[in-house]
Amino acid sequence: VQLQAPGGGLVQAGGSLTLSCTASGRTFDSFGMGWFRQAPGKEREYVGRIAWSLGSTNYADSVKGRFIISRDSAKNTMHLQMNGLQPEDTAVYYCTRYSNRALYAAKNPSSWGQGTLVTVSS
Repeated sequence: VQLQAPGGGLVQAGGSLTLSCTASGRTFDSFGMGWFRQAPGKEREYVGRIAWSLGSTNYADSVKGRFIISRDSAKNTMHLQMNGLQPEDTAVYYCTRYSNRALYAAKNPSSWGQGTLVTVSS
């Protein structure tokens, strides 16, 4: 499975940006998809995920209430709507895929995209 997520960029603090990720290849056995991010000089951290069939979502506390994950099943595409962006949200954002329920529950993706840079200026 390949994950492609263009769409990063520069945004001012308080602004919004939406990232999209499209999965191609063997996608029919995906349990869910999600996002991680890695800020400069920091470890990669979990952002959120969505269960593909139910559409239920889960978020890290740091983004809860500001970020929204949605999916378009027909297009194998997931979206990350980021609102109220702050400089601390500056990071490379990685699209991820979970191939089964166990990996999904463990927040342990089976596939990773290449990452897209989001920069939030103060």
